[in-house]
Amino acid sequence: MDSPFDVLHVDPDASDREIDLAYRERVLESHPDQGGSAEEFQLVRAAYEAIRAAAGEDDGRATLEERDEPSRDETSRVEYLNYEVLSDHGWAVGDDDLFEKASAADLDPTDHGRFVVEPDESLLEAAENRGYAWPYACRGGACANCAVAVTEGELTQPIDHILPPEISDRGIRLSCNGMPLTDELRVVYNVKHLADLDDLRLPPHPFERAYPTD
Repeated sequence: MDSPFDVLHVDPDASDREIDLAYRERVLESHPDQGGSAEEFQLVRAAYEAIRAAAGEDDGRATLEERDEPSRDETSRVEYLNYEVLSDHGWAVGDDDLFEKASAADLDPTDHGRFVVEPDESLLEAAENRGYAWPYACRGGACANCAVAVTEGELTQPIDHILPPEISDRGIRLSCNGMPLTDELRVVYNVKHLADLDDLRLPPHPFERAYPTD
């Protein structure tokens, strides 16, 4: 049987950064959305977690299975805004009245609007199920392509091996696995373009689009 290091294609003496990078690459290769299989994807995740556990990491992070993540049995209403339009209007993510200004700007539905998230949906799934094509790459919590900035409300982050604490503390979350914990949520999506996230991105999914699906 292959060792966890064999699964990730790294040497046993690889550095933490090398292991993280290998994990991101293998997630992209193995994910069903990228032509891999569910079995291989789970094997890659298990290998990464095994390596981290064996290293005795105690940095406050936990595996998805180890976390006692809160959940909701009610829908949440999400208001979203596309990060790409902020510079056009001279806005910033931290503006107190950002969404009020967006509402008054009569933006295209691709750039601003609202939708409902069901209890069993991640934020990314909800956007897709309502006809929007938000950016993503791995769907495995291994990159920042799907990152959003939460400006109001709470979004779970069950897998946080990628976002450093200083970025998470600013309200950056991953939409691929994040689920709303509050009745109302406001998020700026497409924040993968933030300079801090450059090194945390992966090549986009080949079918990623910037407009709603038909």
